[in-house]
Amino acid sequence: QVQLVESGGGLVQAGGSLRLSCAPSGTIFSSTTMGWYRQAPGKQRELVAGLSISGSTNYADSMKGRFIISGDTAKSTVYLQMNSLKPEDTAAYYCNARDFGGAYHWGQGTQVTVSS
Repeated sequence: QVQLVESGGGLVQAGGSLRLSCAPSGTIFSSTTMGWYRQAPGKQRELVAGLSISGSTNYADSMKGRFIISGDTAKSTVYLQMNSLKPEDTAAYYCNARDFGGAYHWGQGTQVTVSS
C-alpha cells in the first residue's frame, strides 16, 4: 500500500523556522507532481506550494518569499522549509503526490503551531 509520511512539525515562536519532510512509507514510487497543503481549524485545505517533475515550483501568495519547496519526484520525497513563521501559519500540513497512473496520495499530516 502506498503511503506518505510527514515529519518535522512542532511548536515554534513567531519569526522562527521549521523544515517539514515527506517520504513514502513502504513502496517507493515516482511522482509527476508533489505538493504541500495545509488546513487550519474551521477552514478549507489550501495549497501551500507545489513541485513538478520538471523542477518548477509554485507558491500561494502568502507563502512567497518565506517558504521553499524542494524534493525529488523520482522518489516522491518533498521538503518544505518554512521561514519567518506567523501565527496564521498554524495548521495541519499535508503532503500530496500524484503518481504516473494519475492517482493522488496523501500523508496523515503534521501539526505546525506558531505562537505569538
